[in-house]
Amino acid sequence: MAGSERDEDARVRLPQLRLDELLEELQARIDAARGTRDRVHSLLEAVLSVGRELDLEQVLHSIVEAAAALVDAQYAALGVIGPDGKRLSAFHTVGVSEEEIARIGHYPEGHGILGELIRHPEPLRVEKLSDHPASYGFPAHHPPMNTFLGVPIRVRDQVFGNLYLTEKRGGAHFDEEDESVLSTLAVAAGVAIDNARLYEESRLRERWLRANAEITHGLMSGSERGSALALIAERAREITGAALAVVAVPMADTDSLTVELAIGQGADTHRGLVLPVDDSLLGRAFTRAAPVTSADIAHDDRTFPGPQRYPALGPAVAVPIGSGEGVRGIVLLVRAAGRNAFTEKEIEPLQGFAAQAAVAMELAERRQDAEQIAVLEDRDRIARDLHDLAIQRLFATGMTLQSAGRFIEHKEASERVLRAVDDLDETIKIIRSTIFGLRSPADEGAGGTGLRARVVRVVGEAASVLGFPPSVRMEGLIDTHVSKEAADHLVAVLSEALTNIARHARADRAEVVLETDGREVRLTVADNGVGVPAGGRRSGLRNMAERAERLGGTFGITGSADGGTTLLWRVPVGER
Repeated sequence: MAGSERDEDARVRLPQLRLDELLEELQARIDAARGTRDRVHSLLEAVLSVGRELDLEQVLHSIVEAAAALVDAQYAALGVIGPDGKRLSAFHTVGVSEEEIARIGHYPEGHGILGELIRHPEPLRVEKLSDHPASYGFPAHHPPMNTFLGVPIRVRDQVFGNLYLTEKRGGAHFDEEDESVLSTLAVAAGVAIDNARLYEESRLRERWLRANAEITHGLMSGSERGSALALIAERAREITGAALAVVAVPMADTDSLTVELAIGQGADTHRGLVLPVDDSLLGRAFTRAAPVTSADIAHDDRTFPGPQRYPALGPAVAVPIGSGEGVRGIVLLVRAAGRNAFTEKEIEPLQGFAAQAAVAMELAERRQDAEQIAVLEDRDRIARDLHDLAIQRLFATGMTLQSAGRFIEHKEASERVLRAVDDLDETIKIIRSTIFGLRSPADEGAGGTGLRARVVRVVGEAASVLGFPPSVRMEGLIDTHVSKEAADHLVAVLSEALTNIARHARADRAEVVLETDGREVRLTVADNGVGVPAGGRRSGLRNMAERAERLGGTFGITGSADGGTTLLWRVPVGER
């Protein structure tokens, strides 16, 4: 009897155990379904969060944050692949503090395991980073990382960058579900990045169009050419994020460009600089009528020799203002060192902007020419009326008075009439002189080549003797303010100074600075040679001093401890 009771109890307990197992399995499946539901919900929230942003930088940061949260990773990063398709040009991180980043140093460029994803843009899961063949360790002060999950982000058909996740919390490994979730997020990220790019491009086009409209309106409203060039440089600098903007224009009767204006970092060292068309970065853009770029202008061989003018500056682009035979100048934009180089997508609208600005300048000049023609026609009409009407009437009146004078018997009255006739003759002469002035071209008599062109010519001729081209910088209204006498003496002094450098200085660099403030003109010639020897001949220096004294100016020469000589010749501008 007892045995049968035990069997009955066993039969009762067995279904109970099976029921508990089934209930536990059901609970586990419910928990898994709930977890899946929560994860899908989190994924949808992440997709919506990423898709709401329109600023590209904020989009990238949101993607990294969402990725770390979805797969429960301690560290996350998004590497943007550069234009060459081989390196990372930008890096966005989560989980690493600014202090840690500063201690680690430069962001990764895409070597090791990160480069593996660039070379093979497919999802990659690694349980231990150090075991992977492409891994070769971390830099100093880098936090320890073992588990790794990486997926590519594609924008349309192009790989934009990669998502990198490391150190799943709790010491677990990344699994297939993590990979699937992250791959889904990467697809949504690609769409969000594309939208942000399109939005950014449309805003950029809008800014270029607004800048073009502003320049065109200013020129059509009668703004001066210098103001238009300043506006072109300032707007281009603002829109491209450049630290320095330089505008150079061709010099008349020379093969050189002169920097008419410079705005931004180090602008003072560029204003008035004279650059050869053949050997300089700006000159190449001018002769080719096409943009010319530099990855690092501070170390570019095409930068004109002379003092360092690009400290802490890096990527640059020189864009012609106009096209073909109608290039009116060059705008040079330079970004700070370490910034991204100018891309084709940036250069294209910049080139269009410069071309539109050139058209506006052309139209403004044509309007000014039409106004000038109208003034000349009006002057010609006035001259014609004076000649055909006023002079003839005055001449007839004089003839009448002269004839009437013979019938005047009173001596004093007769003398007065004759004086009146003489006054009329003098008046006719004055009017004829006025007519001649009205009919003469406005610039007649200015003649000859300006001082700027003469200085450039002298420096160019000296380059073959020196063995290198001197640097030239000119500031102020040199051709307008400086008298012919002062200009003649200045050119002679410059020629003598450059000849002395070639003969005695043994220099490999020279700089010529010519400037005027409207009261005096200053010529500075500096070199890095051996200096003036104590017992050397000084007849050339004496001639320079005598020329300065003759014009009421001064002359001085100084040396430096490191070698080199600086000559300063300054005189009043004189009477034009």
